[in-house]
Amino acid sequence: MNLAIIHPEGWRFVGIFSIMTIGLFFILPILGWVGIILTLWCLYFFRNPTRITPDRYGLIVSPADGKVVAIQHSVPPPEWDIGTEPRVRISIFLNVFDVHLNRIPIAGHVRKVIYHAGKFFNASLDKASEHNERNTVILDLNQQQNMAVTQIAGLIARRIRCDVTANEQVETGQLFGLIRFGSRTDVYLPLGVEPLVIEGQRMLGGETILADLSSDEPARYGIIR
Repeated sequence: MNLAIIHPEGWRFVGIFSIMTIGLFFILPILGWVGIILTLWCLYFFRNPTRITPDRYGLIVSPADGKVVAIQHSVPPPEWDIGTEPRVRISIFLNVFDVHLNRIPIAGHVRKVIYHAGKFFNASLDKASEHNERNTVILDLNQQQNMAVTQIAGLIARRIRCDVTANEQVETGQLFGLIRFGSRTDVYLPLGVEPLVIEGQRMLGGETILADLSSDEPARYGIIR
């Protein structure tokens, strides 16, 4: 494996797993081999593969790898200050084998970053969006449109890292954080924008197109509720 494609956040954990593996070999060799497998998995978990991001104006790409588990209308929380009208929320579940780096879905201006302490329900459940620990980035795309992307901790994930701050200008596909060991990412599309993905579809962060700001095509799937 090319070590250059491992996210820097991962090396600390690889070191911890390696030290534990050495200790396990002293206790029982077969446990040491289990430790080697877990260390290799840790390397794999923190991989940072190269992604080719579509660069046409108006395309919103997936902020994460994973599976679309829900597409529904949802009212943003008041503290986000992006209005009270329901907008399409796309929920992407990341299992422990998915790439866990998060990417900016579309170029814009970071209005604010909001952290919310919470619980650690299974991230595939609907209630995770409301009750779990999470971190939300509010993006202003232009004078009329805005959207939000939320990093949500899961049953195993207990740490959210966000590397962007308020008043920062960001680009489509830019890495902005990660969630460790199983999680979920929600995308709240701009008002009036319909999704180009369906439930059950697999996502590639930074590559899969979620929506198109320039499209006026109505929703074709009976899954928005």
